[in-house]
Amino acid sequence: MSKRIYLSPPHMCGEEQKYIERAFKSNWIAPVGPAITEFENKLAQYNAIDHCVAVSSGTAAIHLALITLGVGKGDEVICSSFTFSGSCNPIMYQSATPVFIDSEPESWNMDPTLLEQAIQDRIRLGKKPKAIIVVHLFGMPANMDKIMPIAKQHEIPVIEDAAEALGSIYNGRKAGTIGDIGIFSFNGNKIITTSGGGAMVSFCKEWIDRARFLSSQSRTPAPYYLHEEVGYNYQLSNICASIGLGQMHVLEERIKTRRANFCTYKNKLGEEQFSFQLEAENSVSNRWLTTVLIKSNFEHKVGEVLTQLETKNIEGRRLWKPMHVQPIFKNAPAYVNGVSESLFLKGLCLPSGSNLTEEEIGFIVDNIRSKM
Repeated sequence: MSKRIYLSPPHMCGEEQKYIERAFKSNWIAPVGPAITEFENKLAQYNAIDHCVAVSSGTAAIHLALITLGVGKGDEVICSSFTFSGSCNPIMYQSATPVFIDSEPESWNMDPTLLEQAIQDRIRLGKKPKAIIVVHLFGMPANMDKIMPIAKQHEIPVIEDAAEALGSIYNGRKAGTIGDIGIFSFNGNKIITTSGGGAMVSFCKEWIDRARFLSSQSRTPAPYYLHEEVGYNYQLSNICASIGLGQMHVLEERIKTRRANFCTYKNKLGEEQFSFQLEAENSVSNRWLTTVLIKSNFEHKVGEVLTQLETKNIEGRRLWKPMHVQPIFKNAPAYVNGVSESLFLKGLCLPSGSNLTEEEIGFIVDNIRSKM
């Protein structure tokens, strides 16, 4: 292949340009404009949730969620360990402490048993967590039927990090709408993109209004610039929202294609040497990324496969390195069982873009098999 095959590149459909041209013609190219409200409304409608605020990134949305929930200096926030750092960095922004929870082997997401253990332990130490950040990894919904009752029993609000899971379904509900606050990302590598962007959703209007206020530099209504508390430059631009409006036209199509990519990989690679992230009966993953585990001799094979892919101009990646083993979080409390560390050692993320061809998947599989 002469062109590089990327892990998850943006995929435009053509509708985006129409909305961008509309913004230019109306001169709404500043960080405000009608496309933002329209995009927020479409996101809320798609997810069957009442309120939505679009912001500059998924990380910004998590930060706003934490502020909205009153997380501050000295507080503790429970967070999935097997995730991207954007899930937990905002905890540090608030001078709070992340408490990491390892994965269950089935979904690879937060282990409910360890969650219960951690909450009880932190309460015993006089440090009841202020919030829980649950990640839906690679689009796979976490075990919310067990996580939510634990959170409710202890009266701890849940932030669903659905940055990778837009369109995924759990028990008939969209990921991001099961907890108290949901988070989405529209980074360039996500299932749909606004170039850069994110959103915070909730059934609580007060929380969304609060986040919207904070995202626009906390400007108090007045005939002049009045600021009574610290604010943030987290607004999504009208141009980026216009891209998002175009992308919403093809969201379901993109999910269908990503799920088809997963099935093609699974059929071509087989399950003798590989295993895959399992989808529970009550879940529908958007399969944002197809990921595989190498069953044997993985200490050598993972690196060899990645090197082989790179020599053929194919982008591959290891699974997330757990946050509890990252140098910056070495002193953070962690409740672990070894699952996420094992997944990191055995796993690969494969090119999964919605513009990937079956010929390209075959080429990728042939190069993987050449090192097995």
